[in-house]
Amino acid sequence: MRVLIAGSGGREHALAWALARSDPPVELHAAPGNPGIAALATCHPVRTEDADGLLGLARSLETDLVVFGPEAPIVAGAGDRLRGAGIAVFGPSAAAARIEGSKSFAKDVLQAVGVPVPQPLDAAAAPCVIKADGLAGGKGVFVCRTQQEADTGLEAAAALGGTVVVEELLEGEELSVFALCDGARAVPLAAARDYKRVGDGDTGPNTGGMGSFSPVPGFGADEVAELVDRIHAPVVLELARRGTPFTGVLFAGLMLTADGPRVLEFNCRFGDPETQSMLPCLDGDLADALAAAAAGDVRDASIQVADRAAVTVVVAGGEYPERNDAGSEIEGVEQAEQLGALVFHSGTALHGDRLVTDGGRILGVTGSGEDVEQARALAYEGAAAISFEGARYRHDIAVPDRTRVG
Repeated sequence: MRVLIAGSGGREHALAWALARSDPPVELHAAPGNPGIAALATCHPVRTEDADGLLGLARSLETDLVVFGPEAPIVAGAGDRLRGAGIAVFGPSAAAARIEGSKSFAKDVLQAVGVPVPQPLDAAAAPCVIKADGLAGGKGVFVCRTQQEADTGLEAAAALGGTVVVEELLEGEELSVFALCDGARAVPLAAARDYKRVGDGDTGPNTGGMGSFSPVPGFGADEVAELVDRIHAPVVLELARRGTPFTGVLFAGLMLTADGPRVLEFNCRFGDPETQSMLPCLDGDLADALAAAAAGDVRDASIQVADRAAVTVVVAGGEYPERNDAGSEIEGVEQAEQLGALVFHSGTALHGDRLVTDGGRILGVTGSGEDVEQARALAYEGAAAISFEGARYRHDIAVPDRTRVG
């Protein structure tokens, strides 16, 4: 099988790593990829938002499957462009991707099937949560406990453009639950927990994600399957009823409240950095599973949750998320890998033979082990081996008994 991965971040590097473990081996390509992906796949200088460029590349390679990583090209319809030309695509249509591209659309779908969501508020009065309705790269949600925070959040959300959504502030722990969908069915993958705020103790602004771990205590295979039956499956059926069947991975961001789970958001793709923690905990042939979803029948997908854990620590630039870092030389990646950690490239580039920073979240360091504690120790040992000017990371990823709000 010849597979083309569209994307250039840590999530796509993790997908490449998992697909490279397929048996029999697959031929991997990436557009545009990154220096880490280049060790596993042939990278091509085609941007993910260039649908015509991706189509031309897929045709020239005689690609069997195109796997989309980021949400923006999916929401913009790049998958439709390829599918219309007869190329198999893992990722939903633009119409189905509105489940992420528009929070108001997602809420309409969820209300139609009776899945609990946060209550809408008429005004941005604290306490509340303010969200940009459209895509915001994980930075469009503002948790507001004071009126000053609400005023600031409203201004920031409005500056992103489009409609602003105001909801009640829920208390509890967050959970990310992933399911593989073929347009009619939702097959459970796994659950993970991520950390959005930039600082320890969930302080500072939201980011694209500073770390994650999987599995989450209390949410093994049976519990995840129950959540998928209650939340993902009705949504998949409703989208099919509306004539917009969802094919790809459906990612529900949940808040576990005292009154049960509430859906904070749906995403139309794998999470970042959740994928970097989830994929090392799965056994089976990922290439076959993704191809089965693209073909419209995941009933025989051979993916199982293994009896192990993984923790990912994101090493970011010193001024992230306010601004990115570029050109700082990175050292210690090989040392981290020699320790046994996986190092997924998120924002890197090569200047000659020098690996340098080229983004906000630079690397994701993943440790795996028999349990979360063992995986966490390896992840932090690996992160400590890596250095570049201004490098920073959170020190409380996967610390137990943390309460989250959203």
